[in-house]
Amino acid sequence: MLESVFDHIEIEQFPGHVMVVRLNRPDQANSLNTRMAEELRDVWAHLDTEPSDVRCIILTGAGERAFCAGADLKERNGMSEGDWEHQHRIFEAMSYGIMNSPIPTIAAINGAAMGGGLELLLACDFACAVPGSKLGFPESRLGFMPGVGGTQLLPRVVGLPRAREILITGDTFSSDQALDWGIVNHLFDPAELMPKVVELATSIAANAPLSVAAIRKATRGGMDMNIGDALELELQYYYALVNTDDRREGILAFNEKRNPVFTGS
Repeated sequence: MLESVFDHIEIEQFPGHVMVVRLNRPDQANSLNTRMAEELRDVWAHLDTEPSDVRCIILTGAGERAFCAGADLKERNGMSEGDWEHQHRIFEAMSYGIMNSPIPTIAAINGAAMGGGLELLLACDFACAVPGSKLGFPESRLGFMPGVGGTQLLPRVVGLPRAREILITGDTFSSDQALDWGIVNHLFDPAELMPKVVELATSIAANAPLSVAAIRKATRGGMDMNIGDALELELQYYYALVNTDDRREGILAFNEKRNPVFTGS
């Protein structure tokens, strides 16, 4: 399936178990229409169910104008309530597929990230952006609200008061502010964005896949628990890694002073 020809996304494989998924509607600011969301949903579903050597994914946008401007409001114009709800179920599956996948995803924000585009960023493990990017949730100015994690993920990153201000005002904010608030981890000049993010992804992909997946599940799951339950969750994942080939390989490689070769088993 990953060798298929897509309508609105591009797939690029890099050495070192890294894959780039590129939103490819640059003339429409890479806005999410139904077909693009279906393709994104299907890529992550395929990676979760079929054998693959992918260990880290980079999600980015085509062109220099936008990472993703959110839902395509031209497509939504005149939609019936039923059609709107049907489309949104696809958006939900797309976003939750990224969040729940065992494969980590880095967002490379090459331009504006608005509405659903900012939700895509928040669904990823972390993000890097170019200076001058604009981000925001304009939904309150359009008569609806974020619906694929925005109201829940943003407060967990920036805190409740700031998140409410961003969400209720609908104001945009800069990539510099996003860096200060922890929404993005790094700012890179446009020419450096993809090389730097590929470097980060390659470093992550060299780590033990089961360890990376367990850390992702423990950190995300523990956020909604009291500290005692969260520590118990951590221990569940910790002990599950003890009897793995990768754990044994990591210790052996350390003692033999060589790089480990992890197999995900």
